[in-house]
Amino acid sequence: MTAGATILPPGPDHRHVLVWRFGEPVQALSSASVGGGFTTPSWLLNIGVPHDYSRIDLDQHAATIATGRDLRGPGIAMFTAVDVTRAEHVLVERASVCATVGVTRPTWAADPEAGHALWPGTINLVAQLPVALEPAAMVQALLAMTEAKTQALLEAQVPGTGTASDAITLVCPVAASTERFGGVRSTWGHRVAMATHAAVHRGLAAHPGRPR
Repeated sequence: MTAGATILPPGPDHRHVLVWRFGEPVQALSSASVGGGFTTPSWLLNIGVPHDYSRIDLDQHAATIATGRDLRGPGIAMFTAVDVTRAEHVLVERASVCATVGVTRPTWAADPEAGHALWPGTINLVAQLPVALEPAAMVQALLAMTEAKTQALLEAQVPGTGTASDAITLVCPVAASTERFGGVRSTWGHRVAMATHAAVHRGLAAHPGRPR
């Protein structure tokens, strides 16, 4: 399920793409290589790419897809070799998380033997909340999502804390009234953590990759 997203067909240099269009102003915090950081995006892409994908001009690739779909203004783009049509969506008390889950190459965050190699197998997370968060609270919520993802991986006995190319994006409305806290024991941090855990758990159960 891909709540709020449209599935675009494959193109010459990409597989299916999930696209979110934001009609109302939103703020986002993202670890994505394209459009990451604190931003006010008009759109968001989760781009499926081939397993042998080797392009390094990610901004240009994302811009080409966005232009072809008349997506205007600033945006965010994440990339994955996972089939994005198999995304898992979970809603926990209005906290929404969409996850594309691939763990063919899990890694430990502090692995001295890992080096700098990158392999296919990515966990991309897109969370949407109905309330505005202060900047620090958005960081806290992103940390809560990361912890929940790792918890799901460990419970599934995946030998790693994630993959080398995981990305997370949190989207909230722009509003005058903001929530101050987003950690795991705050209202919205707890909800988005629970949704993240469930989405990653479902992705691992439905489409298990064989760690190599």
